[in-house]
Amino acid sequence: MAGHDHSLEVRPRLPKALARLDELSGNLYYSWERRVRGLFHRIDPELWSRCEHNPKIFLRRVSQTRLQELAKSPDFLFQYKSVLDAFDSYLSAERDRPLQAVSGLEADRDLVAYFCMEYGLYESLQLYSGGLGILAGDHCKAASDLDLPFLAVGLMYRQGYFTQRLDRDGTQEMIYRPFRVEDLPVTPVTDADGEEIRVAVELADRRVTIRLWQINVGRLKLLLLDTELPDNRPQDRRITYQLYGGDRVMRIEQEMVLGVGGVRALRAMGFEPTVWHINEGHPAFQILERCRERVSQGMSFPAALEAVAAATVFTTHTAVPAGHDLFTHELAERYLEPLAESLSVPMARLLALGESPQRTEAFNMTALALRGSRRHNGVSAVHRDVAAGMEAHVWPDLDPADNPITWVSNGVHVPTFMAREWVNLFDGRYPDWRQHLGDVDFWEEAVGSIADHRFWSLTQSLKSDMLGALHGCLFRQYCRNNYPRSRIEGMEAVFSPENTRPLIIGFARRFATYKRALLIFQDLERLGRLLNDPDRPVIMLFAGKAHPQDVPGQSLIKRIHEFAARPPFLNRVFLIEGYDIALARKLVTGVDVWLNTPEYPMEASGTSGQKAAMNGVINLSILDGWWAEGYDGDNGWAITPHDRELSPEQRDRVEAEDLLDLLEGQVIPEYYRIGPGGYSPDWVARSKRSMISVLPRFNAEGMVRDYAQRLYVPAARQGERLMANEAVEAERLAVWKARVAECWENLDMQWRSPPPTSMQTGEQLTLEVLVWLNGLEPGDVVLECLLSARGGDEDTPETLAHAFSATEEEVEAARVFRLVLDSPENGLYQLRVRLYPRHELLSHPFEMGKMAWLSELPSTEG
Repeated sequence: MAGHDHSLEVRPRLPKALARLDELSGNLYYSWERRVRGLFHRIDPELWSRCEHNPKIFLRRVSQTRLQELAKSPDFLFQYKSVLDAFDSYLSAERDRPLQAVSGLEADRDLVAYFCMEYGLYESLQLYSGGLGILAGDHCKAASDLDLPFLAVGLMYRQGYFTQRLDRDGTQEMIYRPFRVEDLPVTPVTDADGEEIRVAVELADRRVTIRLWQINVGRLKLLLLDTELPDNRPQDRRITYQLYGGDRVMRIEQEMVLGVGGVRALRAMGFEPTVWHINEGHPAFQILERCRERVSQGMSFPAALEAVAAATVFTTHTAVPAGHDLFTHELAERYLEPLAESLSVPMARLLALGESPQRTEAFNMTALALRGSRRHNGVSAVHRDVAAGMEAHVWPDLDPADNPITWVSNGVHVPTFMAREWVNLFDGRYPDWRQHLGDVDFWEEAVGSIADHRFWSLTQSLKSDMLGALHGCLFRQYCRNNYPRSRIEGMEAVFSPENTRPLIIGFARRFATYKRALLIFQDLERLGRLLNDPDRPVIMLFAGKAHPQDVPGQSLIKRIHEFAARPPFLNRVFLIEGYDIALARKLVTGVDVWLNTPEYPMEASGTSGQKAAMNGVINLSILDGWWAEGYDGDNGWAITPHDRELSPEQRDRVEAEDLLDLLEGQVIPEYYRIGPGGYSPDWVARSKRSMISVLPRFNAEGMVRDYAQRLYVPAARQGERLMANEAVEAERLAVWKARVAECWENLDMQWRSPPPTSMQTGEQLTLEVLVWLNGLEPGDVVLECLLSARGGDEDTPETLAHAFSATEEEVEAARVFRLVLDSPENGLYQLRVRLYPRHELLSHPFEMGKMAWLSELPSTEG
């Protein structure tokens, strides 16, 4: 009888002279430091490519003979030493900039715990699916660069997001490849005795044990939670198996493990974070677990919630309802029951924290995150307004413009996504350029001083590299799908490294319907004519994945595949499979134009265009997401969104026409307006402007500094304040809020005497309002007059707020509030008077979402 096959891997020994290669393979510093990757590449370029740039696998497969040879090579040892010197300097305690000046966080006092469902750090560490994960990875890298007291928490997937293949018909095939722990740069988390740390969570009717792993990301740790343990039942071992895998039960179990298990893991490791950052709603169960801890220490649940929320920051990334996790009440109750018992509160109280109008019978994780935090932000200025409108139900009396959601615009990690050629150029000219990422004047000088011909030459070199890399991708794709020889040869002619003359437009995003990948195909005849002009040829590249459950998204891929095979678009439109970080790095550095055509205002931020811009690529985009802030008239082209009163079909038609008008009238002519140097000086000027304007404003270091100064520091100090003296302030605030909630509905107010409709310049206007406080004190409220100048832009009149003072006088049990106003400038003004709760311990003046307006106010002429 034949025996079973048994695999045996013979691993090389690292020579003593190269012993620290293992250390370099265990820190994701290599994901943004090209010199480390260059070192591995030099050892064996072919093997490095075959191992998909995974240093752990590479060092197990590399030839012993090759290692021995390099251990004696003075040239290689010099390169090895210089890489180690840079690595040691980065990790060293002697920092380039004092932490305090950078962020306001204090290393011996503060710790930020950042929770996210996915992390896009590097192509061979597939813990990510798309933009949320890439953003989280960039956030961690920038926090490391800034040396913030920061650690990240996620899940240890054995099978990340799928690898995409396209079959001959353009159908997306999803290939899931489980990976082994030993292939990843992870180590078990152990205690002082070297024993692995375990924590457990209650999931419905059982306890699930969690193992802890950690990854070094430069100077900080990423902690990963793993249920793949023999102690757990088979179905529980699968909880952390696949990113976004399974049904709603699997999803709520993953989120319980991340939220509840994540808090317990940090406690088991001895960490006491002062700030808790929830990145998207998935980890929001951590709020309830932290409340459980406080209640077990003797606090009431309302006070515990105040203390927990004060120290919590929540970032929402979605502008579409489908982006929120909803669980039926029946499912939520099953998993929340152990927490409800520990908190000694009725289940209805917990379910109320997840209430939303999106589905009244479901528990909404975004709603829980908002009610359990006091600092909340969207990821661009446009998205802030979208999020404020979507989540207005949390602050029912407020105009969305006034609610406490703010924004921090996303940025990208420059060392990760800036091409090696640009990095080398700046290293040579400005060795300290990384210290000036946010300095606009520095980049004006650094980019502006590059001679135009040198700038153009560098962009063409990057374009050539991209063409060569994409040739390999498409050749494999076409051969596997048995395309005819003529089509393969046509593709090879386009993707020759020498073929840099055509204008190349790139569109690489997740294929979701609101991103409108097909917008440019609205007028096929016109597009075909533009792409096929023999004197001004244009190539279009498309790449991206559609979510496994997103059937409309997958049909978009098929449509583009079909277009690419039609005569007008054959060898002009290409669809490239397998979009990941590595392919993205090639596209954002090699194309000429980055196209983005989302349906306004559905693009929360969109960072791919930022990556392109910092490499000199020019954006052509709808004014949505970050581009609404980033476009300055000279750094790219913008499509103004049309009236939302139009039907979606009409909007698509009009905006597609605008897009083709821009291409035909501006983009293509400017690119082909060749000067004496063999390139377009206007194009180079716009390309430089793209880098100069975007790089200092939309880098991840600036983004994380904004989070630190505007959100983390206030959250840390407010959390400390409420927990001081055995949390007496948290209890005081909770009691006050309960009293306000009880009294608010029956508050009333009216004019003591109506204000005049006009006044003379130089006069004073005295306003008096009677307020029936219904048991509240005058100090519990703010009565405010809003004075808005009418005229000019009617939509955004300038508004000044003036606070009334409470007098000792009472009229019919109402307190008299008085305001004496000096006459403003001549003109027509609108007076509005509002009343809202006030307490010194509120994190935001409107956080209770309660506001009353005095009706029937006249316009006043001053």
